[in-house]
Amino acid sequence: MLAGCRRALPAALGRALRGRAPRGWAAGPGRRAVSTSWCPVGAAFDAKQQRQQLRGSAAGGETGLFGVPELSCPEGFQEAQDKALQESEQLVQKACSTPPGPETVVIFDQLSDGLCRVADLADFVKIAHPDFAFREAAEEACRNIGTVVEKLNTDVELCQSLRRLLANETVMSSLDPETRRVAELFMFDFEISGIHLDEEKRKKAVNLNVRILDLCNEFLTGAHLPNKIDKHVLPDHIRYNFTAEGNYLQVAGLHADCPDDLVREAAYKIFLYPNAEQLRRLEELLASRNSLAQLVGYDTFAHRALQGTMAKNPETVREFLEKLSDQLSKRTQKDFEMMTKMKMKLNPQNSKLMPWDHPYYSGVLRAERYNIDPGLYCPFFSLGACMEGLNSLFSQLLGISLYAEQTQRGEVWSEDVRKLAVVHETEGLLGYIYCDFFQRPDKPHQDCHFTVRGGRLKENGEYQLPVVVLMLSLPHSSRGAPTLLSPGMMENLFHEMGHAMHSMLGRTRYQHVTGTRCPTDFAEVPSILMEYFANDYRVVNQFARHYKTGQPLPKNMVSRLCESKKVCAAADMQLQVFYAALDQIYHGKHPLKKSTTEILKETQEKFYGLPYVPNTAWQLRFSHLVGYGAKYYSYLMSRAVASMVWKQCFAQDPFDRAMGERYRREMLAHGGGKEPILMVQGMLQKSPSVEDFVDALVSDLDQDFETFIMDS
Repeated sequence: MLAGCRRALPAALGRALRGRAPRGWAAGPGRRAVSTSWCPVGAAFDAKQQRQQLRGSAAGGETGLFGVPELSCPEGFQEAQDKALQESEQLVQKACSTPPGPETVVIFDQLSDGLCRVADLADFVKIAHPDFAFREAAEEACRNIGTVVEKLNTDVELCQSLRRLLANETVMSSLDPETRRVAELFMFDFEISGIHLDEEKRKKAVNLNVRILDLCNEFLTGAHLPNKIDKHVLPDHIRYNFTAEGNYLQVAGLHADCPDDLVREAAYKIFLYPNAEQLRRLEELLASRNSLAQLVGYDTFAHRALQGTMAKNPETVREFLEKLSDQLSKRTQKDFEMMTKMKMKLNPQNSKLMPWDHPYYSGVLRAERYNIDPGLYCPFFSLGACMEGLNSLFSQLLGISLYAEQTQRGEVWSEDVRKLAVVHETEGLLGYIYCDFFQRPDKPHQDCHFTVRGGRLKENGEYQLPVVVLMLSLPHSSRGAPTLLSPGMMENLFHEMGHAMHSMLGRTRYQHVTGTRCPTDFAEVPSILMEYFANDYRVVNQFARHYKTGQPLPKNMVSRLCESKKVCAAADMQLQVFYAALDQIYHGKHPLKKSTTEILKETQEKFYGLPYVPNTAWQLRFSHLVGYGAKYYSYLMSRAVASMVWKQCFAQDPFDRAMGERYRREMLAHGGGKEPILMVQGMLQKSPSVEDFVDALVSDLDQDFETFIMDS
């Protein structure tokens, strides 16, 4: 019922931007009217202006979070939740008494929307709000809505109303493709919850779902807990790298960027030392997922998880990963040889390349070959300039502009959150993006996109505007300088904005499939495609200006930055193949033939190449097993599709409006309302094979000859 909900899947230019609506823009025929005045997006991220706007915003009256009146205080979550549950009861009764027809799908979507609007919003607030009382109330709302969803997903009478529709061939043949697909997706949600089972097995499925949710939360917590060690075990000269706690040292991560080989080795061996309780959780989680999948009729959990994706089944994923690994093999070996030579040069006494060396020495090689110092780039990437750059790109490519809009008191959870209106030059207001970009205490250090409200066509003919949050962890502006982004931060900003545009332009009739509510291996395509734009000099040249002098970023600096990313990129990709292969095996045939650690060792040797380190269990820190179970391959497959779309459609002209419109029409507009592979076919005008995916990824590793000659 709610499988689509809660997907969280990182200086003004003085240039007239095409397609820009003037301040006080009025609605014309067919446009969404907006009563507020807007200001340019770049200026909105200037620190002084933020505080002035916050003080001035009170004049607009008070409201609750995201403009939801009930959420002006933590207790409002109970009120919003009660209201949603009351509406859901009425809609369940209506669905059960409505004759088979398109109205059935509309009622199901209303039911999904009412619950999602509370669950999605609460899912964001519970991790991001600075006030503990709000976080706690949101957590409680998530739990309560989740319980209701479990009941609805096993409500036989509710399911029967949908089954009657799907069994009526006359009615089904009269439905449009999107409505048919949404009806089938709702039925799929019922089936994977075991609706077709007898009552005893249905209860077992519900209990397994509840247990899996608990295990996921426990495993996530355990994956991030530090390990302790007696400080006397480590040499004096490296102890200062770790947090002291009495006679113990806390190791909370891998210290992958530390130049001292011994620190990295110690961190790797201590942080990844097996924890018996965490191992038990992982084994129970994998076994429970397998039991649930088999209970509802699938061979393995991977078969259940991959239903409806681009890959469609685990066999295709395995073929993709094995062929990619074969193609990468020689390149990866060369990368490891380069790293070994560098380690020999810097540490001749201990030159064997180990897993804790890969991230560090690949960075050393990049720095040596291309002399990339992020500090040289930051002055050209002020946050305001980057936002104007995105605005310019969207304007030229899609006819869309971003405007900062004043917020009411109580609408945002922190004074530095900015609200952007997304406006199309002829269609008007498309939705809102709340930009929670800056670091603050207790805020998670992660870059992600949250759907707070999905778009849908309402019963009165109006369109419910989508609302999303983009969360980054950028530094605040310092005295005399705006917020300056490193090249990595700039690329993450473009990536997350790709998700936001998908949410704004995936304007489906049904919220169940709106925007990013689509299969995981397709959801990352729009965001990864934006990384290609972020690395193209023609795009960067439109906005990258030194914040003091106005000097443009030199072309050779952009070229060197792009080429530096290809240094050891084969080894980096090989590591991702290893993680994806491990994920597939863990979620494949059960009982597993060996322990999870023995499987890790075998898979590491086959798909990676650097040796397994005895008495370590990396899989116990593999937090993606929770949110991306059996789907970790998605990032690689999405990157392959994004690469093909870039090369075929945008590499020649990244501002091609006709191609931008085609991209919107074929890939963004459908959300999850169309099979993902059909959207890819529509864009590329061909059906890509596994070999095409592999070739696209491998060809991205080739050096650009022009840059190579220039640097020589």
